[in-house]
Amino acid sequence: MSDVAASDVLPHEDPALLRQIEDTLETIRPYLMADGGSVRLLGVTDEMVAELELLGACGTCPMSTMTLRAGIEQAIRRSLPQIRRVEAVAAH
Repeated sequence: MSDVAASDVLPHEDPALLRQIEDTLETIRPYLMADGGSVRLLGVTDEMVAELELLGACGTCPMSTMTLRAGIEQAIRRSLPQIRRVEAVAAH
């Protein structure tokens, strides 16, 4: 049982936060697409970790970890400092 009141909005349910992350990802996607890849936001955990799925070439690229940390995570954290980390996860 969670100690969060029903009226509290959890990070993964906050439409404004999710939209801000999507807006930031939109600025990055053209660069990823130029190399045959993309990224999809799966959600935000209660610990403020943005969970992303790397798509296309990004999913198999040996540089994907560097792209995730140096590119995507830095852009998201610059726009949304409340996001603590970005993780690549497989879609469920």
